[in-house]
Amino acid sequence: MHILVTGGAGFIGSHLVEHHLALGDKVQAVDDLSTGTRASVTLYQGNPNYRFSEADILSWEGLELAVANADRVYHMAAVVGMFRVLNQPIEVTRVNVLGCERVLQALVKTGSRAQLIIPSSSSVYAHAAPDNLREDADILLSTRNPLLNYATSKLTNEIQGRAYAQEHQLPAVMVRLFNAIGPRQSGMYGFVVPRFIQQALAGEPLTVFGDGSQTRSFCDVRDTVAILDTLAATPAAYGQVVNVGNDQEIPIRALAEMVKQRANSASALEFVRFAKAYGQDFEQIPQRRPILSRLYELTGYRHRWTLEQTVDDLIGFYRREAPGALHSRQAPRTG
Repeated sequence: MHILVTGGAGFIGSHLVEHHLALGDKVQAVDDLSTGTRASVTLYQGNPNYRFSEADILSWEGLELAVANADRVYHMAAVVGMFRVLNQPIEVTRVNVLGCERVLQALVKTGSRAQLIIPSSSSVYAHAAPDNLREDADILLSTRNPLLNYATSKLTNEIQGRAYAQEHQLPAVMVRLFNAIGPRQSGMYGFVVPRFIQQALAGEPLTVFGDGSQTRSFCDVRDTVAILDTLAATPAAYGQVVNVGNDQEIPIRALAEMVKQRANSASALEFVRFAKAYGQDFEQIPQRRPILSRLYELTGYRHRWTLEQTVDDLIGFYRREAPGALHSRQAPRTG
């Protein structure tokens, strides 16, 4: 297969590249390296099946040719990460909405029948009750939520993906991603698991926002990319929105204690008010666990990695391969 990964130097994008190269596929990746890393590119430069273009998805002149040659497109290019989303609201809407639209138009213009994965986000659920995080639930976005621009941009991508699937019969699947984690993920933009691990290994306090009672569900990125691969090859999923994640949840304070224990760290826990970390208007989501019945019905997928295994792999990654990253964390906002 010929695979195109936009945002292919980013966290999930680079794992998709790795996944498909391991399968013997030809992979083209494009990334502007605004949050993706050149290290993710150099990992595969010696592979004859790999091509990389450094370009902005909004202006990349090679998009139509790449789409025309692709059997599958993963459109991962987007502005992501809590700190970046809060600090760059205009860029969030501009890149996320216009980038996805450009990919959809390229598919139609070239007559491509490439399978398409469009990532959305669990953020579209906003403050929905935990037992209502299912794909057919009504979406009610709070105008007071500082993540409104990000959630709206991702919901817009879903809506456009479904519209193009209906009107142009594109084999597209819209996936609501829940907290993918794993090797090569950085804590720099607000991702909690790598941030905890970096702090624990550096002997610094683990910064827990709020009282740590809020729960989250984390999915190993290797499960995430395997699920995306499976969904893209599942015709029954075309035109649908599907939750992708792991439905095992953990309080953030318990996560911090787990990281300390598995990293053999003596770091203390430091509790930081949400207002200090994210700004005065930030509204905390107390619980976030995906309902995965649609995913299981479509694919029968069963997760291979536990949270403990993923944490151990991340600890090993930072100890072996990224010691410099232990001192590259972005501090919480002070507004």
